Amino acid sequence: MTADASHPVAEPGGDAGADSRHDSRNDSQLDSRWVDQAFLSRSSAMARWMGWRLRVLVVLALLGSVGVFALLRVLAVLPHIDAQWRSIGPNGIELVGSSDPALRQKVGRRLVALERSDGRRIEVDASLLQRSPRWTVGDVERGRQIALQDHVGQALREPVLRFVFDDRSIVELKPAPRGFPGLGALFWLLCALALVLYLIAAVVALAAPGVANLLYALVAVSQSANLVLIAVESMPAFGVAPGFGQLALDLRTLCDLVAAAAILHACLVHPARLPRAGWLAIAAWSGALLFALLAMRQALPAQWWLTQAMLIGYGLAAVAVLTWSYRLEPHPFSIVVRRLGLAASGILILLTIAVALVSTESQGQHTVATFGSMAWYVFIASLLLLVPFMSRSQHVMREFAMLAGISTVATSLDLLFVAVFALGQFASVTLSLFVALGLYVGARQWLVNQFMGTGVLTAERMFESLYRVAREIEATPRKSEDQLARLLRELFEPLEVARVPRPVSRTRVASDGSTMVVPVPRLPGAAEDDEQPASGAIVLRYARRGRRLFSSEDARLTDRVLEQLRRAVAFDRAVEQGRSEERARIAQDLHDDIGARLLTLMYKAQNPEMEEYIRHTLQDLKTLTRGLAASSHKLSHAAAEWKSDITQRLNVTHCDLVWSFSADRDIPLTVVQWSGLTRVLRELVNNIIAHAQASCVEISGQYDRGRLVLTVSDDGIGRQPERWSHGLGLGGVRKRVKLLGGEVRWRERSSRGIVCEVRVPLLGTRV
Repeated sequence: MTADASHPVAEPGGDAGADSRHDSRNDSQLDSRWVDQAFLSRSSAMARWMGWRLRVLVVLALLGSVGVFALLRVLAVLPHIDAQWRSIGPNGIELVGSSDPALRQKVGRRLVALERSDGRRIEVDASLLQRSPRWTVGDVERGRQIALQDHVGQALREPVLRFVFDDRSIVELKPAPRGFPGLGALFWLLCALALVLYLIAAVVALAAPGVANLLYALVAVSQSANLVLIAVESMPAFGVAPGFGQLALDLRTLCDLVAAAAILHACLVHPARLPRAGWLAIAAWSGALLFALLAMRQALPAQWWLTQAMLIGYGLAAVAVLTWSYRLEPHPFSIVVRRLGLAASGILILLTIAVALVSTESQGQHTVATFGSMAWYVFIASLLLLVPFMSRSQHVMREFAMLAGISTVATSLDLLFVAVFALGQFASVTLSLFVALGLYVGARQWLVNQFMGTGVLTAERMFESLYRVAREIEATPRKSEDQLARLLRELFEPLEVARVPRPVSRTRVASDGSTMVVPVPRLPGAAEDDEQPASGAIVLRYARRGRRLFSSEDARLTDRVLEQLRRAVAFDRAVEQGRSEERARIAQDLHDDIGARLLTLMYKAQNPEMEEYIRHTLQDLKTLTRGLAASSHKLSHAAAEWKSDITQRLNVTHCDLVWSFSADRDIPLTVVQWSGLTRVLRELVNNIIAHAQASCVEISGQYDRGRLVLTVSDDGIGRQPERWSHGLGLGGVRKRVKLLGGEVRWRERSSRGIVCEVRVPLLGTRV
């Protein structure tokens, strides 16, 4: 790629900061950073996976699948009692249902304790149903919960276990292995989501190994581990392996902190590496790992509060870092991920407040808090699945992410309604769902716009821009790339526009969504036009001035616009060709028919005056037919014809002509422009001859930077032009000038006579 091909097109209204930032990049950086990414074809992308990456990905996929299968085997052989329970307050659980005939008779009774075969008694309470110690607020309650789950897990290994109910009845049961059906449907769904997230992490890391992608993979793997642990905690019926509670607490805390530190680190280096990013990343990792170590050693008071504060603090710090990154370089990825970070941080704050305010006396709230935290992790997983596909078709993942976020909000509102307003369970769930669904329906489009920054021109404005560009390309084919770049600027408002000579078959979007490459179409008739350059491509960066990403919808829209532009130009060319052929036919008919008859009349004229009149008419007819037959007229040639024609007309009436004409350059006039200006000048001169009784006519013309000004003045008897009735003559002058995009006005001269001034501001092309 040459240096000239990569220079950005001037951006009207662009800020100097953006220009200076772009100028500071050299051409090699441009090529390696975004142009080659955007030009990457499907075949080369597939070829990338035919080497060592594909083999590593297969190995990682097998390891993940084997790991999940091994976990299934371990959990399937764990002993359990097939029964469904619910909490009836902080100190009791109630039997809801069971497949065992002996337990089925105790449905609706409260379980008091479990007795082992050696006679040891285990008092049970509602904390037995809350499987996740990670989301237990109090340290004392968390310790009691872990100890109770360990005791129950050990008791389930006994050959016989006695269940003591509140009516003092005892039921003896033999624990049996869970088996695969006993894992529950929710377990399978969460494990499948964890495996998908793990594989996406592997693909992202292998596709382009780098710091940002490896950090993304680390975050995804951490959340996959979280989902697997939540899946284990979601198994129906109580009873897990002894020691699992503390292990799950330590691992989930470690995964949360590692994910938070990795996200902050990634924001420091992508999409732009910030000053002192290395030291800031070291500080972030040091704080997270030190906190995790102290948490594992149980050396932190109020551990849940401190963990939530750390996570929220890291999230807000990532938002601040992305704001800083966007100010340094307005990459749309920064602002889109910042919106996602703000949404995630807001939901986490709401969930934290809700869980903290839940009363321990509230019936069933341990279960609601558990599902609320589960919805939060599913929401984070959906965001992680959405991020690699920001610039592609991601409707399903986007909707899934929003639904997961709304579910978390609904659960948090349910907890708040119970804790603050003391509503019943049914009333709080109903009200929270109503509010959450109303929020989703009312704010869905706003959320989509905030996440993706969508927004294009209206259909009316797009049609007007497309039509204008088609006409300008038809008039000046050699500037088709400039006109196309202008149209794309109006559509997407990019910060940077560059031309590259490398052709591309269709519009492509770079993997990070920051860049879109648009082919310059070969317009109809270009093969005969030597002035039109060879097709290349136009590269756009940072849509909506860095506030949004390019997407596959933008690429499809651009391809449709290019196709419509090609059709519009082809239609204009066909119409113009038809007009030219029709004008040529009319000119030939006038010359062969009317011209021949006038010539015969001139030879048969009865007197010299009649002969002279017919001769002038033949001259006018010759000028008219020559103008109709020609496709364009040079401005200098047209001015010479105007002067000659007007001189002949004024000589007959013994009226003098003062003529002056200047132009900064000679431009071609279309037939419409030539015909319009010729007829305007003829009508103005005819009016002077017929009504003004003038002795001298002054005509001056000046063409400067696309603007033509014609001034026709006389020394006749005409006064007060504002009172004139504009019939066919003056009305025709106004109409013709208006069709040329200009204006005309008359005024009195200071001495005597009238001055008419015709202004056409857009005649030809401007430079």
